[in-house]
Amino acid sequence: MLNLKPVIAVQGILLTALGVAMLVPLATDLLQGNSDWQAFAFAAAACLFAGGMAILATRGTHERLGAREGFLITVSAWIVLPAFGGLPFMISTLSLPFADAFFEAMSGLTTTGSTVVTGLDNMAPGLLVWRALLQWLGGVGIIVMAVAILPALQIGGMQLFRLESSENSEKALPRIATIAAGTALAYGLASLLCMIALWAAGMSLFEAWIHAMTTLSTGGFSTSDGSIGHFNSAPVEWVITFFMVIGGMPFLLLFQALRGRPLLVWRDSQVRLYLALLVVVSVLTGLWLAAQKNLPLADALRLSSFNVVSAITGTGFASDDYTRWGNFATGLFFFLMFIGGCAGSASCGIKIFRIQILVQAVRMQVGRLLQPHAVFVLRYNDKPMPETTLDAVMSFFFMYAFLFGLLSLSLAALGLDEVTALSAVATTLSNVGPGLGDVVGPSSTFQSLPAAAKWILSLAMLLGRLEIFTVLALLSPRFWRD
Repeated sequence: MLNLKPVIAVQGILLTALGVAMLVPLATDLLQGNSDWQAFAFAAAACLFAGGMAILATRGTHERLGAREGFLITVSAWIVLPAFGGLPFMISTLSLPFADAFFEAMSGLTTTGSTVVTGLDNMAPGLLVWRALLQWLGGVGIIVMAVAILPALQIGGMQLFRLESSENSEKALPRIATIAAGTALAYGLASLLCMIALWAAGMSLFEAWIHAMTTLSTGGFSTSDGSIGHFNSAPVEWVITFFMVIGGMPFLLLFQALRGRPLLVWRDSQVRLYLALLVVVSVLTGLWLAAQKNLPLADALRLSSFNVVSAITGTGFASDDYTRWGNFATGLFFFLMFIGGCAGSASCGIKIFRIQILVQAVRMQVGRLLQPHAVFVLRYNDKPMPETTLDAVMSFFFMYAFLFGLLSLSLAALGLDEVTALSAVATTLSNVGPGLGDVVGPSSTFQSLPAAAKWILSLAMLLGRLEIFTVLALLSPRFWRD
């Protein structure tokens, strides 16, 4: 039978941790003499009370978690936490309606970066810290989920990254607790280095702290409505570009590099393709931009590199409104939204390894047409890959395309124009942030959308972040049967 006790216990622990995290923006506002500290005090008390009651009600629970409990914990956590995480947005001076507050918190925890908030330049510091902290916490949670939970649940081909299936010489870490500690160490160290680099590049210490949290998490929340373009600084853009690249790489491999095995990072085929894709697309876009806009080559490469990396990794920062570069750039960035980074990173989207497997499957099918009697074996990182993995990846592609169409039609039915509907779903399902056009583009927010559209896009963020099938499994009657 489905055992709800450990599910409730884990939710209690997570809510308690969320309440403790709220003490950081509370202290920030208290030190700055801002009255919003009271909103964080109330929200923290609500989280600690609800979390404490859940822990007390399930104390002594030591049951083993099965696959069904794993599905339920993963999905419910990304629904419960945004519901409580949105409380400060509702009861602070921001006074957002529940739909907007939930959207903003969901965007934060899923590291999407889409926002309904304007006036960031004059916003209370506590709220800026809370938005960034939601993304930072969501980023580390997503990394741990990607290396410890989704492979065990065999979601969308993620079983390729089960540590138990690796050879002893390539085992990154043996236990989930050690996995969490290792990824948190690499993630925290990279965040600290990013903050120091941004401070040295000219940001204030507060701005550097905020942007370090939202860069490594590939989240994209900023302290200004103008995003990174507000700073108008080439050093800042290059620093953020570098750390966005890091945010899209597997953090377990980065931890292994810290332990003295840096070659493991380069041996991973998805990392090599990921880096090659970033370089090639950035350079080609830069050359096109220099020719079309008559820009100096150095400026064109900086603009293209920053915005291409931001789109592919799903960070969502913008140094310029690329929708004004022309139709080619608009179409290019629409497709870049879907790619994503590496498995085991804070990035989302389709992910590089699935694109590799799809290309191999196409080549294998063409080979079978040309040589019907030949034997073809799918391989990943020079190892044979089970057919079940290909089935999982192909199913993921199909459901991704199907949901993209279904959710886009849902927004169109609410009266949104086709560019807004298509790009809003693309950017939220891929957890990128800004869409295209005048309504949800890089220079706009999602504030003007109707509440129903925000709920649909919140669902898209959840589906994209949890690799679709984790959520769909709960909709199956078989899931709830004994």
